[in-house]
This record gives sequence, structure tokens and C-alpha cells, in this order.
Amino acid sequence: MIGQVLPYCGAPPVPGELLARFNLDPVLIFVLTGLLIGHVHAANGRRAQLLAAGGWLVAAVALISPLCALSVALFSARVAQHMVLVLIAAPLIAAAWPIAARHYSPWRVWGAAAAFFAALWLWHMPAPYDSTFTSTTLYWAMHVTLFGSAILLWRELLHHCASRTAEVLAVGLFTSMQMGLLGAVLTLAGHPVFLWHLTTSAAWGFTALQDQQLGGVLMWIPGIGLFLFAAMRSLSRLWTVLETEKPA
Repeated sequence: MIGQVLPYCGAPPVPGELLARFNLDPVLIFVLTGLLIGHVHAANGRRAQLLAAGGWLVAAVALISPLCALSVALFSARVAQHMVLVLIAAPLIAAAWPIAARHYSPWRVWGAAAAFFAALWLWHMPAPYDSTFTSTTLYWAMHVTLFGSAILLWRELLHHCASRTAEVLAVGLFTSMQMGLLGAVLTLAGHPVFLWHLTTSAAWGFTALQDQQLGGVLMWIPGIGLFLFAAMRSLSRLWTVLETEKPA
């Protein structure tokens, strides 16, 4: 481990102790519980309530389960934690948080995509990434900006009028490509770039490079599939509108 600073999720675990390493931070549990209750209460309809509850429960799993501790030892676990947040929890939360038609702005979808792009690349660059293990403030800055921008982006991708389908498809394609590019860069790198994991991955049977490559794949592949689903959903909605408007 670099220095003597204890990361937010604790010291890097060894395999035999992982199942006991839950993150029981009372502040985190209180905040997540409040967000879950507040969102479910505000959601319109049973389906939206279930989506909201599911999204915040998935977020809780990512942040409270032993995955939190494992992410200190393995880059691939940290990427898995991030993918659970941005590709599972965020779409569920966003699906339960529709945009009022009068509040729609074409700039918001591009702004959300730009914010997600900036957060994803910033926090997976070597220096900012390594700094999250020595600063709890930076650790939470990473998660709040990454998760928050993902929720805003998915809200725009999932709730839009049919006339904006082309724009939303372009944003989804851009997001999928930039995630895939970052994942490919990390997967195909010839050397490990994260100093923190040079000494933490061996206990789990990985070299630092193998761990980094696995993390890259976890970022590269799942994002493509889910954004493809979002694109097909948008096209299906457009097709339904066109069929409805077709003269009898």
C-alpha cells in the first residue's frame, strides 16, 4: 500500500476475510435510505416506485457490500463497482424520474453526456484515480460526479419525445464509443498505469497488468450492450409514433 493512509473502504482485503468486509458507514446508510424513501415517495405510480427502489438498492449493494473493500485491492473490482452504479443503478433511478415535457431542452442531453464523459475519463486517469485512496473527499467526489452524471444522462436517454430520437441516438453512440475507447486503452496497455494496485492485486492471483486489463474489458463490453438497448428502445418508440400517425 502507498504510504500509511487508510482508504475509505479500509485496507486491501485478502480472500479469506472479504465476506466480512461490509461498509457500514452510518452516514452513507442514512443518506442512501433517505434517497430511497424520498424517491419512492415522490415517484408517480407503482412501476416508478419499484424502479426507484430497485435503483437505490442496487446502489447500496455497490457501495455497502464487500465490493467496496475489494475495490481497494483490485482495479477490476473498482470498475465493476462503477459499472454497477452507472449501467444498472443509474438507469433504474432515471427511469423512475421522468422529464416534464415543458422542461425539455436539447442542450441538456449534450450537457449530461459531456459531464459523464468528463467524470469517467478524469477518475480513471492514473493520478486522480490513485488520489481517491488517500482522500475520502476525493473518493466521494469521484462517486458523486460519476454516478450523478450517469443518472442525468440516462434520464435524457430514457425520457425524450420522438422528434428528438436522432439526437438521443447520437448522444448514446458518442457515450458508448468513449466508454469503449477508455476500456480499450486500459485493456490494450502494455504496462500497469495505476500505482496503487502494483502491490494489492497479487493476493488475488492477478498481476497489476492483468487486473487492469480485466477492468478495461468490464468497461469496454457491458456499456456497448446497454447503450444499444437504449438505442433500440428509442427507435421502437419512434416507430410506434410513426405507426400511430400513419393515415388509415
